[in-house]
Amino acid sequence: MTVLEQGSITIHTENIFPIIKQSLYSDREIFLRELISNAADAITKLKMASLAGEVADLPEPEITIALNKEAKTLAVTDNGIGMTAEEVKKYINQVAFSSAEEFIQKYKGKDAEQAIIGHFGLGFYSSFMVSQRVEIDTLSYRPGSTPVKWACDGTTTFTLSDSERSSIGTTVTLHITPENEEYLEPSRIRELVRKYCDFIPVPIKLNGEVINKQKPLWRTSPSELKDEDYLEFYRYLYPFQEDPHFWVHINTDYPFIVQGILYFPKLRPDIDPTKGQVKLFCNQVFVQDNCEEVIPKFLLPLRGAIDSPDIPLNVSRSFLQNDRTVRRIGDHVAKKVADRLNELYREDYEKYVKVWPDISLFMKFGAMNNDKFFAQIKDILIFRVAGSPADKPEYVTLKAYLERTRDKQNKRVYYATDEAAQSAYIDLHRSQGLEVIMLDSWIDSHFSSFLEREYKEEGIQFKRVDSELDETLVDKDKAAEIVDPVTQKTRSQKLIDLFRQALGKDKLQIQAEALKSESVPAMILLPETLRRLQELNAVIQQKPLEFLEEHTLVLNTAHPLIQNLQSLADQGRDPDLVHLICNHIYDLALITQKSFDPAAVRAFVQRSNEVLTRLTRRQ
Repeated sequence: MTVLEQGSITIHTENIFPIIKQSLYSDREIFLRELISNAADAITKLKMASLAGEVADLPEPEITIALNKEAKTLAVTDNGIGMTAEEVKKYINQVAFSSAEEFIQKYKGKDAEQAIIGHFGLGFYSSFMVSQRVEIDTLSYRPGSTPVKWACDGTTTFTLSDSERSSIGTTVTLHITPENEEYLEPSRIRELVRKYCDFIPVPIKLNGEVINKQKPLWRTSPSELKDEDYLEFYRYLYPFQEDPHFWVHINTDYPFIVQGILYFPKLRPDIDPTKGQVKLFCNQVFVQDNCEEVIPKFLLPLRGAIDSPDIPLNVSRSFLQNDRTVRRIGDHVAKKVADRLNELYREDYEKYVKVWPDISLFMKFGAMNNDKFFAQIKDILIFRVAGSPADKPEYVTLKAYLERTRDKQNKRVYYATDEAAQSAYIDLHRSQGLEVIMLDSWIDSHFSSFLEREYKEEGIQFKRVDSELDETLVDKDKAAEIVDPVTQKTRSQKLIDLFRQALGKDKLQIQAEALKSESVPAMILLPETLRRLQELNAVIQQKPLEFLEEHTLVLNTAHPLIQNLQSLADQGRDPDLVHLICNHIYDLALITQKSFDPAAVRAFVQRSNEVLTRLTRRQ
């Protein structure tokens, strides 16, 4: 073997290898992705040279991985463009250079579909994270080139010698360190290829078998695909998951290139919208999951793949730079998602309603976090009408709700958060022609406040059904009768005094009103503003939501129970029973608003038994 040259690697620090091993790369397994990406680049470059008329016969492209447990070596071979001795010195020894940019400039316009994946220089050096020695054996496609071999043991010295290689291409051989011998196992290599390089458009062979899928569905025209194609691709990416509701195929080539398929999966209403599963690719090479730098955070509940060569990556391809291009790509993806949602709303409203429980969370989250997205989807945000049949729920947009309630509700939006617990309140409103919608997701308390701010100029207000009594619900014609000429107290005032004395709660506000319904004898009202503030504080402090002490007990003077109780009190026959019933009525109203602690439950049960015993004794 003839040593052509011996020297030092051109770098701007004394030793780059400790930096590589300690901080430059976030994960050791990245090395295989980098080597395969470089190999695919070399094959792409040879094809570009062929299109330029510089290569006569183009070999069938392939990348081969060879493992030798005895010699403890891992070798990656490509039949791409290869390198001359001068190119090895330039692209390997001068780390700051990248062959990719130079090739892009030289062959610009030859074939727009062919892409250079990355930077050979720094990407190549990731191999030293798992190796004690790395060798490059290469032969350039250029006529008259001689094969060369480069070797380095992880220091700043290298050797460059001649080689016996006879085929065009490059082999990178890694002498694996003892602590990294997992990378000599075929199963581990298959796992990494599937994770990072499954969609590289070149066959990757291990032991003679192709181990990558090779066909990224996002690069196929939607007109050539059927629903089953999309579903099969989803099942491949996310095995053992339920099929998605629908999807959006993104294919843009100006002003930047971005392709991908985003799926709308079946979600639980309480899913964390900050945990994403969208896979990010750069020229079909996997970069990372949960790519929130590219995918707007509110779209993270979606699944699928996004691929773009215009996403600037740092050397490890693990972290994205926050630049203008990335933000524009994110905005574009959000727009395409919004377009798809509008399309579904217009063309298949029945399906839209069916999937609404799953897509509503990220749509609301997105509306609150992205003005452009909100502008696109605000007219297709729908709300379930309280009281509509469970098997065929009715939904309404905010605009339609306001139009059909304009005369009676005057831009007030009545809503409920728990249809079962608040059924009496809902029934009371509906009985008087007031329409109630459901806001029963954990995000809805924030979303209703957001909508109020957005429509502040229109004067729209959201009122929970238990926050106040609309004047429509009260029978003002039933004037209170003055019964005590000395105190001038009405029956309502006397009733309030009776309950205040029986309950003994200083902070409790008590009202006596003749409601236009006899469905309940009493109900609790919680001030909207105070309740929202308490809910916000509970979220900020990460504490359970406590019941609001500043609440109001409304006594329904139109209910027979309240009327009979007052008659019993006026007679003065059994004050203890009157006291018990007052407390019992209050507890029955509280049950719809809060959970009782063990002591309160015991007291309620004991009081119930005593009231029933006293009433049956009177017979």
